[in-house]
Amino acid sequence: MLNEGNSALMSSSAVKSWRTAFLTLRDENSASPPRATVVRLLDKLILSQSHSLVAAAPQLPPHELTSDFMLLLELVRDHLSYYQQGIEDATQTFVKLSALIHGICHSSSLEMNSTMWALVCDSFKRVVQVFLGNVETEMAIVRNAALIKPTKDFLESLRLLFSLYQTSASPSENGQLLNFVLEVVEYFQGDSKHSTYFNDNYSVSRGACEVLTVAFAMVGEVYSRVGASLPVEIWKSTVVVLRKVMDILASKSLLMEDNTVAKFYVELLQCLHLVLAEPRGYLAEHVAGFVASLRIFFRCGLVNKPSVMNQQTNHMKGVGSTSQNIPFEVSNQPKSRPSSPYRPPHLRKKVAGNQQSRHEENLASSRHEFISSDSDCSDNDGSVIDNSKAYLAKARLAAIICVQDLSRADPKLFTAQWTMLLPSNDVLQYRKYDTTLMSCFLSDPSLKVRIAAASTIMAMLDGPASVSLQVAELKEHSRHGSFTTLSSSLGHILMQLHSGTLHVIKHETSDRLLALSFKILMLLIASTPYSRMPPELLSRVISSLQSTVEQGFPYHNDRNSLLAAAIICLTRALSVSPSMHVNNMLLGEISAGCFEGQSSGVLCTLFRYSEQLSTPSISLEALQALKSLSHNYPNVMTLCWEQISSIIYGVLDSFPDETSRLWRGNVEQIAAPLKERVITASVKVLDESLRAISGFKGTEDLSTDKSLDSPFMSDYVKTKAISSAPSYSLEIPVSTIDDSKTYVLASERWLEATIKHVPLVINHSSAMVRAASVTCFAGMTSPVFNSLPEDKQEYIIVSSINAALNDEVPSVRSAACRAIGVIGCFPQIYHRVEVLEKFILAAERNTRHSLVSVRITASWALANISDSLSHCLDALYAGRGSIGSTKYSESTSLLVDSMLRLARDNDKQVATSVPFFCMSQPVSSQTFTINVHRPQVYGVIICSLVVKANAVRGLGNLARSIQFTKHLPVDGDPLDSMHSKIECHCTQGFKDHIKEKSQSVQSSSGSFDWLDQMVQAFLSCVTTGNVKVQWNVCHALSNLFLNKSLKLQDMDWSSSVFSILLLLLRDSSNFKIRIQAVSALAVPETINDYGKSYYDVVKSVQHVLENFKSDQISEPSNFKYRIALEKQLTSTMLHLLGLTSKCDQQAIQDLLVKKASFLEIWIEGLCSSVGDTSSSVDEAKHASVDQKKDVIRRTIQSLVKVYESSKHHLIAHRFEKLAMRLL
Repeated sequence: MLNEGNSALMSSSAVKSWRTAFLTLRDENSASPPRATVVRLLDKLILSQSHSLVAAAPQLPPHELTSDFMLLLELVRDHLSYYQQGIEDATQTFVKLSALIHGICHSSSLEMNSTMWALVCDSFKRVVQVFLGNVETEMAIVRNAALIKPTKDFLESLRLLFSLYQTSASPSENGQLLNFVLEVVEYFQGDSKHSTYFNDNYSVSRGACEVLTVAFAMVGEVYSRVGASLPVEIWKSTVVVLRKVMDILASKSLLMEDNTVAKFYVELLQCLHLVLAEPRGYLAEHVAGFVASLRIFFRCGLVNKPSVMNQQTNHMKGVGSTSQNIPFEVSNQPKSRPSSPYRPPHLRKKVAGNQQSRHEENLASSRHEFISSDSDCSDNDGSVIDNSKAYLAKARLAAIICVQDLSRADPKLFTAQWTMLLPSNDVLQYRKYDTTLMSCFLSDPSLKVRIAAASTIMAMLDGPASVSLQVAELKEHSRHGSFTTLSSSLGHILMQLHSGTLHVIKHETSDRLLALSFKILMLLIASTPYSRMPPELLSRVISSLQSTVEQGFPYHNDRNSLLAAAIICLTRALSVSPSMHVNNMLLGEISAGCFEGQSSGVLCTLFRYSEQLSTPSISLEALQALKSLSHNYPNVMTLCWEQISSIIYGVLDSFPDETSRLWRGNVEQIAAPLKERVITASVKVLDESLRAISGFKGTEDLSTDKSLDSPFMSDYVKTKAISSAPSYSLEIPVSTIDDSKTYVLASERWLEATIKHVPLVINHSSAMVRAASVTCFAGMTSPVFNSLPEDKQEYIIVSSINAALNDEVPSVRSAACRAIGVIGCFPQIYHRVEVLEKFILAAERNTRHSLVSVRITASWALANISDSLSHCLDALYAGRGSIGSTKYSESTSLLVDSMLRLARDNDKQVATSVPFFCMSQPVSSQTFTINVHRPQVYGVIICSLVVKANAVRGLGNLARSIQFTKHLPVDGDPLDSMHSKIECHCTQGFKDHIKEKSQSVQSSSGSFDWLDQMVQAFLSCVTTGNVKVQWNVCHALSNLFLNKSLKLQDMDWSSSVFSILLLLLRDSSNFKIRIQAVSALAVPETINDYGKSYYDVVKSVQHVLENFKSDQISEPSNFKYRIALEKQLTSTMLHLLGLTSKCDQQAIQDLLVKKASFLEIWIEGLCSSVGDTSSSVDEAKHASVDQKKDVIRRTIQSLVKVYESSKHHLIAHRFEKLAMRLL
């Protein structure tokens, strides 16, 4: 009771002293005394008894305390100039004032509002500016170290007061606070040589770091709360200040490493993270500087043992190899405290708790924490050394996350920093002073740091960096003397990333780090151009992963997830472009008898895990890997058919079909979809294996490309990448088994599949499984199909048609249409009219499906069938057909009508949805994707354009073979002379069918005339189609020009057709379209076929050819087609010039005379490029050169005739000399 009474008495006395002091101050100030008087009153009444006033503050009512506190701030603010004159001891006053304000703010609760905050911010800013800015030299703060502690107190007080007001603060008030705090930071910066926080004076350095710790904590708090709403200029100024601080740190060879400085590092880097996480502007000029500075923190706390501030003799003992260089291993350090009993972490923070600690804890809880942790120190952290270690680990973590922020801010630009952050050699050797992200990932003692390093490496590998890495190369010739190219540097980095990641996967015990390692490896595999790297790299990755999968993570809690991740990585590695080393390794496993006994290898491992149906997730991933292996290494899988067949049958037999797919309420509802995925994966493995065994390389190519008839294009090999076909890119020695035996063997495998496997899944209750089983039929080849028994052929045909017509699921219908499109190209099918009719009917019905994905495959199938039908018509017209024309005519009618309808598919939607500016020029797919305001609408449009492209291809196939003749004109109807009709060569039944379908082709208006409608569709598609559609239009027009029954010069639309082709040749940005357009211009064989357009064609092609070398390539994808376009231009120009002697147009003669010099130089270059083959032993090459010479010679002869007929004998003589060079 006595103690309580004494306490109450003391409190009452302190409150009385407070009120007396401030009442006296108010009374004296009301008379407006001189400044000197006010300053003396402040010192006498307030500052001289600051301790008792601080003790009284918690006992005062908040409104009274706030009012008196505002009076104090107003007086200090208004009389600062008196201190600047040096009349009073400014430093001592500054110390007392800061201590008083700090004590009041941290021991009591003030009422904060906008007026109060404005006064606080203004007065604090002026006080700090006066006492820190009133210096004559940069070293004033260093000489007067007493200013540092008051500055820290002011900042802490300001931080606490703002925490009470932050929810009401406006954006401008947040900006004012940031500007003030950044000014304080700049006061302590100086330059890198005289920066306060790297001063030789220990107390100054330590104090400066404490001030800056508070400052950066305040900046970070503002950015974590309202960073997105701050003005861009403030963000930029913050970046500049942080960059200068980081540059100062980077200028030192070693970082200081004690508890105080470690806290400073953490706050600085956390602040930097919050500023960089959401960049408000470009960071390009700062990235390199930040990276160089952040990289130093990777070894923070690892190079030396931490400096022990508790021991005065540290500087004598020389802790660490470089301890003498650390500035704060000097004297004047506090004595070590006596040892104390052990305290758990959660109790250590409660020592000496009071009201001040409560305020600080509340403030700390509102801050954005970088790392979530139960405690700053682990349970055995009982010393300053251990605390320092914890903070330094946080600093390393923060630095790595800042690097990740920079990487995400501009991934493409950040690729230039890879050589600074990632190792180029000896990744597994620890290097003290050459720390990289990979070394942090491999060997940092903190698990969180290792996880952050792994995440940062993932961020660097993801996105645009994968494109930049395609230039990487690591071969013996990639280094030139002491100079290392960028491609070689990236190649070395990729090698080290592979080595380090595989090492972690092999030896790591942490499940989380292992999971991240697999993600890194997946990104590595996707980004590495293995064809430009050492040939054994990919096989080493596969072997290492196989070994890891073989071991199976027996001591890990999350075994199945890790095993699945490892197999997924193995799948990615097997999906990479095929490698001869990997192929030989797999063949070596088979030759070593991997299927016999206990042999290990990739194949055995995958087969074994595929059969582990007790863990379906693992079985699923193993089957996916087998699918990739079958696709990329078909020659290997052909040798493993027995094992594949057995595994697939085992899967299908173990998971029998359920009669009902409605499993609601069933306990197996969750497991059933996974089982379906396993079954689907096994069927896809069967599909890929059968494609490999059959030698499937895509649909049967029935068309002939006339452009390859030209000797200038015959040596240009067109490669088509068929994604659904196995990869045959490896140069594997030719098998000694002849093709007939191969087809017999493949037919035996197919026969087994149709008996043993397909019946179990073709009618499965799961649509996913049914779609996969029908897709198997799309991988068949014509010889294999022909080798099957008739009943199995019929089974495949009927199953495909039934799925296309009767299945309710769109994906199954789409798969069936794809199978129809493949099988419909087989010669034995298109000679069976009844089957062809059923195929056409099934595909045509699906072109009317509501889903565009079904319409795409259905239209693709119809386009393929159109190609087949055109060959049937060619045989029929040539007298080789064995079946009557009626059936073919009906099929042709149905196909033409369907193709014309599909060519107009979605025209209205395209016309109304495409932006206006797009309609005035050929529309590309890029136009649609850039101007996306409604993504779902544009997605439908793009898919509809694929349907349109298929329709145009189908029309072009038919246009090549249908025989057209002129319609007999009706008296008084001149338009009829411009229309055409079909020469049927058929029975009356077909005419009745046409009459029913199109209201008679003999209509005087000719509105249903196929030819006119085809041409109209072609011209329309050029305007409303994308790149794919335009290419198919050019190809279709080539086919139309090949039709022998047409006289192009008599067609009213011929000039429009040639104009469209010339427009695409001149203006299209896509080289593939330009190649097809100029190829189509070379199809007409005579000058009469060009009609009045001959001059325009010659002039345009010549203009493009003359300016070809100077044309800029707008799209990088065009580079690989540049040579092909030049060759096709050459071939077409030679063809056109070869016809000039038969042209009597004066305009042509004038053009040839005007361009004589260019033509002479161009043909001379062709003569030189052909060269002399008299000593060549390659007969094929010799024949090709002779053909080229013949074409050039005929062209020169034609030009000579033109020049001689126009009386230009001198020019003609020069060209005759060129002809002599070819003899």
